[in-house]
Amino acid sequence: MIILGCGSIGQALATRYRQRGESVLGVVRSAETAAAVAAAGAQALQLDLERDDLAALAPAGKSVFHLAPPPSAGDEDPLTAHLIDAFARHGHPRRLVYIGTTGVYGDCDGAWVDEDWPPRPRAPRSLRRWDAEQRLRQWSRASGAELVILRVAGIYACDRLPLARIRSAQPVVKADEAPWSNRIHAEDFVEICIAAMERAPTGAVYNVCDGHPSTMTDYFCQVADAAGLPRPPQIPLAAAEDRLSAGMLSYLKESRRLSNRRLLEELGVRLRYPDLAQGLAPCFGRDAD
Repeated sequence: MIILGCGSIGQALATRYRQRGESVLGVVRSAETAAAVAAAGAQALQLDLERDDLAALAPAGKSVFHLAPPPSAGDEDPLTAHLIDAFARHGHPRRLVYIGTTGVYGDCDGAWVDEDWPPRPRAPRSLRRWDAEQRLRQWSRASGAELVILRVAGIYACDRLPLARIRSAQPVVKADEAPWSNRIHAEDFVEICIAAMERAPTGAVYNVCDGHPSTMTDYFCQVADAAGLPRPPQIPLAAAEDRLSAGMLSYLKESRRLSNRRLLEELGVRLRYPDLAQGLAPCFGRDAD
């Protein structure tokens, strides 16, 4: 098993596979992350996946999770291009599960979106992910290697909540003007990754979300309520340009509600945290309803 971009999600995956007695190679860029991978019981390999020679991966016939993010600029993903070139030189994996983004759908004006919705990415971060998807599809067709694509919504967990933002009273857009957004709990995401590797048909694409979208404002308010903090102040959308970060503004330009029906039916996944309230409760010492 090879996990490319073995951050917190990759380390949780590594732990699960090591508990089953499987060998895992976690590929990272920094020495600090390599130490965390080793602490999870996996072998750590420190590489720059965009620039280094990748012969050490020895990918032939292996199962690969591709969680490595693309570069932070441009409309293409040269990291994935370099990876595919390495496969051609050093051997193709048996199966690759690519961790992408639901951002490839672009703005859907709040519509319910399943995997058949035509991708129309607009934000550069989404264009890079769409480029990676297309490169990997072409590689899979040419090589015969199996490919599964997971389009992942916003990931949250007890240690991945916007508490600092809420404590600093940064504003959010008024509830009735806020766009729809979608989430998945990190623990459920790990289970979905395993199910995709083991059970998904090759070529499959899945929306990874809990199926209970809410607005971004509702998300911040629910986190604040669960943490016992004051809710963030709300401002009109027209005022957001001068008050919110560029990153937040880019998310506010897109609205969609994601269906996870295919994920649940085809992979037989049962979510531990099927909505935000149940996912937040354990973070603050409460039982989920």
